[in-house]
Amino acid sequence: MKVLIVKTSSLGDIIHALPVLDYLHQACPGILVDWVVEEAFRDVLEGNPLLTGLHVVRTRSWRKWPFAAQTLREVSNLWRKLRHSNYDLVFDIQGNLKSGVIAWATGSKQRLGFTREFLQESVNSLFTTCKIPMREQDDHACSRYLRVVSVPFHMDYPEMDITTDISTTVSDDAAAEAILRGCDNGPVFLFHSGTTWQTKFWSEEAWVNLGKRIQVVYSGSTILLSWGNESERAAAERIAGAIGSSARLLDRYPLKGIAAIIKRVDVVVGGDTGLIHLAATVGTPTVSYYRASTGNISGPRGIKHVIVQSPLSCTRCQRTSCPRDVECRDSITVDAILAGIERLQPYFKRHTDQATPPNSESTVWDI
Repeated sequence: MKVLIVKTSSLGDIIHALPVLDYLHQACPGILVDWVVEEAFRDVLEGNPLLTGLHVVRTRSWRKWPFAAQTLREVSNLWRKLRHSNYDLVFDIQGNLKSGVIAWATGSKQRLGFTREFLQESVNSLFTTCKIPMREQDDHACSRYLRVVSVPFHMDYPEMDITTDISTTVSDDAAAEAILRGCDNGPVFLFHSGTTWQTKFWSEEAWVNLGKRIQVVYSGSTILLSWGNESERAAAERIAGAIGSSARLLDRYPLKGIAAIIKRVDVVVGGDTGLIHLAATVGTPTVSYYRASTGNISGPRGIKHVIVQSPLSCTRCQRTSCPRDVECRDSITVDAILAGIERLQPYFKRHTDQATPPNSESTVWDI
């Protein structure tokens, strides 16, 4: 059997979707799985042994220059490859116009996707032939993707042990080892302060205070700060400078490079960002905070992850801007984040002297 996954973006969403690969191979041994992904996120998938092939798209460039010769050539090549692949099943787990057109372009008669209430864009429903309804237990982004791909195989995902990982190269691993060399005196924390929505930021002052508190609680600790663009780099540089000598600003790395580093740190701290989901995928503990978004739906799950949700009554609003932004931001306290870190101490790679917490779910705190 040959199937196609259409999940082009974003980083966090693609990472949430990775468990479908292990599910498909367990449900149908010998299955061939291809994936359609935006060029910016191909590193997440390249080298994955569960994938047969990748179709890389550049839709932002195509929209910007729709009649350019390169655009026409790339779109034509994609169309031809999709048509000639003869997919038995196509799973559109993106749910917008773009993914719908890509799924339709395959010519497959079996194109499965979401029902209207779970679509990013309602027009997507015109391009799928089978809409999969969600159940109460499909309450997480990852669960919804698994629900769509599981229906044809009559094997329910909650009953299965599903794993994920991101493949890194020998050179990525060697570079990560070199970066963390000399950090063996105490635990290593990675802070990622950047995010896409204004309503997902935490204040620089809070990051600095957290870093200084960590220095006191964890002797010999190191704090690494990552960033994704120039404005994030400038903010991370200010935070690192204010924390002091134990904080180090990382260079910018490709996804596999940062994944190799994340595999080796003790805890990653951040908001609702792709890097938090990347850490969860490679097995590194996380503490993440949620303001406009919902940690129960989009946050990492499992005993190695702590979610801190804003206590405001309007939290989970999904707004990208808000007049109460400062109040909401300040409702995420340093004490709550530090308490989450302390709870994860049994999973530190360098120091552990506490018993493993008994629960098997992620800890969600409405502070």
